[in-house]
Amino acid sequence: MKLRHLATSFSCAVGLLGVSSPVLAQSAYPDHAVKIIVGLPAGGSVDMIARALGQKLNTALNQPFIIDNRAGASGQIGMPAVAKAAPDGYTLTVSPASFLTTNKSIFKTLPYDPEADFTPVARLVNQPMVLVVKDKQKYPTLAAFLAAAKATPGQITFASSGDGSPQHLGGLMFETRTKTSLLHVPYKGGALAINDTLAGTVDAMFAVLPEALPHIKSGKLHALGLMSPQRAAMLPDTPTMAESGIADLSLSAWIGLLAPAKTPRPIIDQLNRAVRTALDAELKAKLAESGIELAPSSPEELQRTIKADIKLHADLVKAAGLVPQ
Repeated sequence: MKLRHLATSFSCAVGLLGVSSPVLAQSAYPDHAVKIIVGLPAGGSVDMIARALGQKLNTALNQPFIIDNRAGASGQIGMPAVAKAAPDGYTLTVSPASFLTTNKSIFKTLPYDPEADFTPVARLVNQPMVLVVKDKQKYPTLAAFLAAAKATPGQITFASSGDGSPQHLGGLMFETRTKTSLLHVPYKGGALAINDTLAGTVDAMFAVLPEALPHIKSGKLHALGLMSPQRAAMLPDTPTMAESGIADLSLSAWIGLLAPAKTPRPIIDQLNRAVRTALDAELKAKLAESGIELAPSSPEELQRTIKADIKLHADLVKAAGLVPQ
């Protein structure tokens, strides 16, 4: 009777606290579907990474990870939606570097704070930048391209997907490091920029490797140099800028996973562990075919990368004399 009385009293106390037991006071994360917002259209490399990651996390954590594309305004539609979401781990974003770094320099105001409004989970991949040209006879090597740039200031054209884009930053960094002057030709999207490079309408492009790789393989574009510390597995014969004599010329269009600010650390750590498991040998081999490198990191490493790149990109934008929009 005493034991039954104690059990009844304990049950009543737990009921008053509104929990089923001290151990099960909180549901295990995740216990329902997780939304991954992507501030870009479906079909690009960021969307592809988000979907591949979502499938892996679905398996690892036994809950659906649903991709929600909210494209437009250089991330200024999708990113605020994440920043304003409840910090409970059920709304995340897979974001390109530019939304978190370059946007702070090229826009007068942003509807989100790249550092204060998000908690980094992990960097996912790196996308090396590569300088490509159409005219292999005119620019057979990086040295020939550099000599032409020095001899004809402001006359060699390079395409980008818009002011502040990775392709634009690649050109700005090249100009800054080599003390040359090129003519920037911005387009409304990477597809238009690469198409005009293929057509020879512009001389060159500092392309994100995945967008240029198929055309390099087909021989329609000629790769002069990688803006990377090491050569790319899919372009073993293409030297890095450093190997060609241009030091300190490395730029990556990385992609990361982030949560709203104040998301509990146990959830961030759980997601980080799941990401590291998801970025496995199978996915590495699949992405390598597109020129994408796995680059998982800790939350702190991604935070440091964001901070450093904000400064780097601000310096490049200032040196180019770009006026924030």
